[in-house]
Amino acid sequence: MTAVDELPLRERKKAITRQAILDAAERLFEERGYDNVTTAEIANEANISEKTLFVYFRSKQELAFADTWLIDRILEALRNRGAGGPAHAVADVLISAAKEQRDDLGVEYGQSAALESALLRFWASYEDRITAQLAAESTTDATPAHRLLAIQLVGIPRMATSREVRDTLDGLSAEQSTKRLKALLRAAADSIDAGQRG
Repeated sequence: MTAVDELPLRERKKAITRQAILDAAERLFEERGYDNVTTAEIANEANISEKTLFVYFRSKQELAFADTWLIDRILEALRNRGAGGPAHAVADVLISAAKEQRDDLGVEYGQSAALESALLRFWASYEDRITAQLAAESTTDATPAHRLLAIQLVGIPRMATSREVRDTLDGLSAEQSTKRLKALLRAAADSIDAGQRG
């Protein structure tokens, strides 16, 4: 039994509709590219009206960035880290995702100026949430030091999903790719955490 199955009927229907919209959007974006898909087409694919789609999501851009699994895992890792540094906690999340062969670390739905702009806002929202988490840990208001560390921590998944890393991993076997990505993530984490200690 899943968490959705335990919800009251009305909430369960909402969760199922929301997921149908997300699944339809992801499928269409991957097939045709972000700019070549309309919200009407997404609604049709999800068997709902376009008006209903906008009850769940304010925009097509919001659909592209609706999955919060990565930031949720990063915040959990930061909260639950032991003596290890915060950058290693973030790197461990990404290494785990690579081992799970998750292909949704970064959004890739073709070249789109609108999507690139939304991606910058997406990373900024990660930065805001991580800054808040770091401040909560220190039981103070957010400081410039918290913000700077958050910027550095967000740099780890940004690097991992960058064109440069994709080019570096291109042509490698799954095992080689995971090993190389792990080394890149560890090196980035070592650099950031060493800066925090120094």
